Amino acid sequence: MAIETAGDVPFGNVTRQMTRMLDQMQKGYYNFCPSETWTPTVNLYETESDYHVCVDLAGVEKDKIDLVVSEGRLTLKGTRPVPACQEIAQEEHSPRRVRVHVMEIDHGSFCRVVELPLDVQQERIVAHYADGLLWIHLPKK
Repeated sequence: MAIETAGDVPFGNVTRQMTRMLDQMQKGYYNFCPSETWTPTVNLYETESDYHVCVDLAGVEKDKIDLVVSEGRLTLKGTRPVPACQEIAQEEHSPRRVRVHVMEIDHGSFCRVVELPLDVQQERIVAHYADGLLWIHLPKK
């Protein structure tokens, strides 16, 4: 399927890129992965006995997620393909040209680093992936 990008409002793409860069800068030095293209969003929850990290990875295949714990950091890397329009992908005859008017869903390689609290039992960390959300269970010492 050939993808064509529609004309963009002048400087619209620059505005999106600047906003994304400012968001990345606010996340802190250790969360920055300069060689990667996008950073998934994260929620962090705490109970008396655990921490729980929820990572939004909609559209990412489970086997495309790499999770590493090292030096007090949890690093997530992987890739997400460009979402395909289901109606066009299901057509049996020759593929049609598609004009994209807006493409805001991040795709390609991703990276996210989460600094772990000091009281995490790193050897007992468990992850579960369901419905596009990666849940990481971090038991406290």
